[in-house]
Amino acid sequence: MSAPDPLALPRLPRDESGPVFAEPWQAQAFALALQLHEQGAFTWAEWAAALSGRLKAAGPEDDGSRYYEHWLAALEGLTTAKRLAGAAELAERKLAWEEAYRHTPHGLPVELVTELLP
Repeated sequence: MSAPDPLALPRLPRDESGPVFAEPWQAQAFALALQLHEQGAFTWAEWAAALSGRLKAAGPEDDGSRYYEHWLAALEGLTTAKRLAGAAELAERKLAWEEAYRHTPHGLPVELVTELLP
């Protein structure tokens, strides 16, 4: 996989080695996409097409600051297209994470209590 063009994504966080993750969820989404690919859930060409489609749909005014949001949207789209999870399941999981976030005291890690999920 080649490195993104820094001029194409000027607001993507970087250090001297290249792009970095600004938030833990970005690294988790990245790792999940790699794991699903390695397990054969989708090909790398399918992944590249899904992400490319999301980035193109964002349009030329997108400055790259939402790159991992597009990454996550592409991953969700592939997940539902491949029937790994349904859209309703993903929506329920997002709500559960939002609730967990709202009820977690500042400074503590957000944890999802899976026994509360349907």
